Amino acid sequence: MSKSSYKNSNFYKKYLSSAFKKKQLKQENFVSLVFLTIKICFSLLALISLFKLGYSSKVRLTRLREIQDSFLYEKYRFNVLTNRFDDLFSSEGEQRFMKDQDQIISRDIIRVIWR
Repeated sequence: MSKSSYKNSNFYKKYLSSAFKKKQLKQENFVSLVFLTIKICFSLLALISLFKLGYSSKVRLTRLREIQDSFLYEKYRFNVLTNRFDDLFSSEGEQRFMKDQDQIISRDIIRVIWR
């Protein structure tokens, strides 16, 4: 090999390798940017999903509390009516029932009592 071709090969090795390294570095940066963008998108998707899940859970718990309150109210009414019904069959229960009915009827209405 002559000295000039040796110098040319060193020149190409030196500058082409640096150009190749720059190109490779650009490609690595581009790939890193693409993966960073994908990670950000997945993170946003996860956050939005968590917010939606939290809101849905809040709505569900609110509805369950309303149902529980309604159930407890109906259970209380059932117990009151059960006790009143049981009182009918106790001693003088019919008389107490009639007294309760008299209290419900307003004074302006004519009452007929059948015996």
